[in-house]
Amino acid sequence: MSKNNYSSRWQREAKGLASEDEARDIRKSQYAEHVNAFYDAVTNIYLQGWGQSFHLCRYPRGPERNMMALARHEHYLAHAMGLSPNIRVLDVGCGVGGSAREIAAFAGCHITGLNLNEFQVKRGRELIKIDGMESSVDIVQGDFMRMPFDENQFDAVYAIEATLHAPSLKNVYAQCYRVLKPGGVFGVLEWALTDKFSKSDHLHIAIRLGIERGNGIPALQTIAHAQDAIKAVGFELCLADDLATRDDPLGWWNPLSGNLKSARGWYDWLLIVRNTWWGRPTMRVLIRALEWMGIAPKGTCTITEDLLIGNDALVAAGEEGIFTPMLLMVAKKPL
Repeated sequence: MSKNNYSSRWQREAKGLASEDEARDIRKSQYAEHVNAFYDAVTNIYLQGWGQSFHLCRYPRGPERNMMALARHEHYLAHAMGLSPNIRVLDVGCGVGGSAREIAAFAGCHITGLNLNEFQVKRGRELIKIDGMESSVDIVQGDFMRMPFDENQFDAVYAIEATLHAPSLKNVYAQCYRVLKPGGVFGVLEWALTDKFSKSDHLHIAIRLGIERGNGIPALQTIAHAQDAIKAVGFELCLADDLATRDDPLGWWNPLSGNLKSARGWYDWLLIVRNTWWGRPTMRVLIRALEWMGIAPKGTCTITEDLLIGNDALVAAGEEGIFTPMLLMVAKKPL
């Protein structure tokens, strides 16, 4: 699939639709194509620039290696859910399986990852084999809106910044409920708009749209909407905590902000430098040259601009406090 496919969707949308609500309805109706186009375009960029766990995290220790902070975030979710050895766990929207492999090693459980995107499934299986974790992690290709599993199959289910791609939080949570055994636990780290978001504030509206465009999101929802959705399908909500409100030395958006003082090691430096005022023009020239030489696929420049829109929107949303990428909800399926 062309790298331009995702960007062209947004370009057509901007030219032909009357309102943002109409645009979101169309994105929701075409969520599978929308999400696949996005991840076909950005997966290799993510792997090279962020690592194998495609999510954000807290920085409670201040500046530290990003990989350590990401792993701690995953461990915290596993701890909050009470994951234990030898249980069967489902990772909904697992990416290339970086989080699944980390949590499986941390908790000693068996994790099955579910992913719609064929390219990510193939790459994830390769990485599982490289890590020698075939006995504890596997990946299944499938749509989380129509999970290819029987009822009451898993002891626990979690999703890390994945259900943001769903056209309906209620419906994807209902699928998680269906495949979870009675008494089982569901944990999710959800992207959501906070109570500070105002539909009448033009800056807030622009930030929301930028987050959606730069991250393959059909329609970003509010914290209240997410909590109502999880309870509506029958879950008992045990914990709801916006981790972004913790008084951490660095905000979750810090690696996206170009703050080189927080870099710890060359990998973090390369991650952050591309978002400095001087790093971005350099990156654009390099990517354009790589695409011209055929080293980078055609359309990489275009999708990079979409990612930068999303990047800047996330930083602005964090600074404004109108958005969280880490609404932690832990719920149980009644016996």
